[in-house]
Amino acid sequence: MSDYLTTLIPLILIIAVFYFFMMRPQSKKKKQEAEMRANLKVGDVVTTIGGVIGTTCAVKENTIVIEVGADRVRLEFSKWAISSVGAQTTEAPAK
Repeated sequence: MSDYLTTLIPLILIIAVFYFFMMRPQSKKKKQEAEMRANLKVGDVVTTIGGVIGTTCAVKENTIVIEVGADRVRLEFSKWAISSVGAQTTEAPAK
């Protein structure tokens, strides 16, 4: 019985550490991104995952229309393609 316990305790500790340092922060980040996309409104400056920066001019259920450039070209994107609100001027640090 003691041998099983000494083998099982480190395994449980490894799983707990993995959860608190890997899975939990990832789910928090995912939740924040979903909330950010749900709270988009007309007039917000957004950056897409492709690097396109524009101002929102229409927000629909699953899509968003942004206006880019001096010519005021309008592009329609899926909401999941929005990476951040605000112009992202620097490259994200590599992990």
